[in-house]
Amino acid sequence: MQIVEWIEYQRSLVEVRIEHIPFAELSKWTFSQSKGIIKHDSGGFFTIEGIEVKTSFGEKKRWDQPIINQAEIGYLGFIVRKFQDGYKFLVQAKIEPGNINYVQLSPTIQATKSNFTQVHGGRKPDYLDYFANPNKKIVVDQLQSEQSERFIKKRNRNIIIEVEDKVEDKENFIWLTLAEIKDALKLDNVLNMDSRTVISNLNYSLLNKFYNNEMNNENNFTKSLTSMNSQLYTFAELKSWLTELKFKYDLSIRSKKLTDLRDWEITDYEIRSKLHKFKVIGADITISNREVAHWTQPLMEAVEEGIFAFIVSNINGVLHFLVQAKLESGCLDKFELAPTIQCYESEITTPYLDILKSNKHKIIHDSWQSEEGGRFFREQNRNMIIEIKDYRECQPLSENYRWMTLNQLYRFMEFNNYVNIQARSILATIDYR
Repeated sequence: MQIVEWIEYQRSLVEVRIEHIPFAELSKWTFSQSKGIIKHDSGGFFTIEGIEVKTSFGEKKRWDQPIINQAEIGYLGFIVRKFQDGYKFLVQAKIEPGNINYVQLSPTIQATKSNFTQVHGGRKPDYLDYFANPNKKIVVDQLQSEQSERFIKKRNRNIIIEVEDKVEDKENFIWLTLAEIKDALKLDNVLNMDSRTVISNLNYSLLNKFYNNEMNNENNFTKSLTSMNSQLYTFAELKSWLTELKFKYDLSIRSKKLTDLRDWEITDYEIRSKLHKFKVIGADITISNREVAHWTQPLMEAVEEGIFAFIVSNINGVLHFLVQAKLESGCLDKFELAPTIQCYESEITTPYLDILKSNKHKIIHDSWQSEEGGRFFREQNRNMIIEIKDYRECQPLSENYRWMTLNQLYRFMEFNNYVNIQARSILATIDYR
């Protein structure tokens, strides 16, 4: 595949070295024992803090954990341009310290506010001026959440702009059609999380435009995306269901020193727990083509891999998705819409997990996709779509599950912080050809 060969070439151009180091050796970072946080000396980037979580929802009512606090909103954005053979997206081969294979396909710009204001002292991100231009032609512009189990109320600006004039080509950038991006999403760990979340924002009219006449209106996913009839629930009923959950259940977060977290152990190299599936580590990083070539930082490392899966079924002639309203510690508004299954491999009591293990159902999509490599260390999760013949196999539904069409899911996507990053990652993989 040409894209894979291009990525391999880009990987060969850079040197990468990553070592685990003690927290005491983090340069320009301080693990403040008195304040109980890990912070950058500039006051920028992010902090790792402790929180105590209490909720009236679910079986687990209280826990302590570390969490990333990154209040600033960054850019995740594509430039798109029409060529003689159709629309193409400007995609970057970006190296992140936490990527499993180092180089993955990233949006044209992927930068925190600390990056593009050059708090790190490095060079300005490529193509920043296009996105900072007040007269830019907007295609997509949304604030969307990140992993709410690891970030507290974190959002980034998902943006796509269209340009008409020629754009300067840079060595580690390539123009790809939407069809080529969708093909890349069928492969393991090729398109990074930031690309997936931006692509997931494309509604029907934009998909129809950017597919360059390759969109198939007889595709079951396309029908589900366009259908205004035959839904199991009305959109008003779905909004009321989610509102009722937010009204009914409490979620409270209290700051707590990392050194005081219950069920967590701090060593020279790690903050770890037997009860939680991630830990905090320190890393010494050298990457030759970044804005800054060498730095140290804390990272979150998963202890095991996760499973993110949508169960889908044909109901009243239209494909429906079984959607979970999931409460997580960092959610801006308690609950977000999540995949049917969002768990770690060892969490065997997760609802509907038995369906994934059955060989009688149709697997529509199955790939391993990486999480954001700037904060998470070599974390990959299995992204799946499984079709069952009879939706009643999942009945009766628990109160935090509902069937909805793609059209309804995308109506929620029009608003900020309704559909979580795990769900958006899977939605991005759907091919409408």
